[in-house]
Amino acid sequence: MKNVLMTIALGCVLAAFSPGCKKSESEKAAPPDTHVHADGSTHAAHAPANDEAEEHGHAHDEVSLGTVTIGDMKVDFAQGHGNVEAGKEGHLVVKLPYNDKGATVVRAWIGTKDRFVSVVGKGEYAPSHDDYDVHAVAPDPLPTNAMWWVEIQKPGGNSVVGSVKPLM
Repeated sequence: MKNVLMTIALGCVLAAFSPGCKKSESEKAAPPDTHVHADGSTHAAHAPANDEAEEHGHAHDEVSLGTVTIGDMKVDFAQGHGNVEAGKEGHLVVKLPYNDKGATVVRAWIGTKDRFVSVVGKGEYAPSHDDYDVHAVAPDPLPTNAMWWVEIQKPGGNSVVGSVKPLM
């Protein structure tokens, strides 16, 4: 009994002094409707059209990639932050044909369907635009015929995968 009480007391002490899961300073300081890049920098999900946005290098740089049918959905795509480059972060905007207020899980990667040597990014829902922002780092070297691959997992659990040609 004494050993059990000592184990419980030790566990309580460790839990009290354990740092636990904490948000990084950039996550704590990030205002709503922002996203954090792979390098830790934070900015508004969609920069406003003004001179301040251009100073930060995030002026309206989203370019439409068109609409692609994935499963039974017509999904609109746009690419931000310029062309996809090997070893660099890319930005994909995914606009679903329905509004579920962010309940869908959207993942994307640059490369091949099998995700080999690709970094998969999870989309962050932007309620002000009703779309998902995904940041992913392109593999280095970039595979021949690399695509933006997107996995859309609906709240019911059904998933579909499709692709769209990136700006290169």
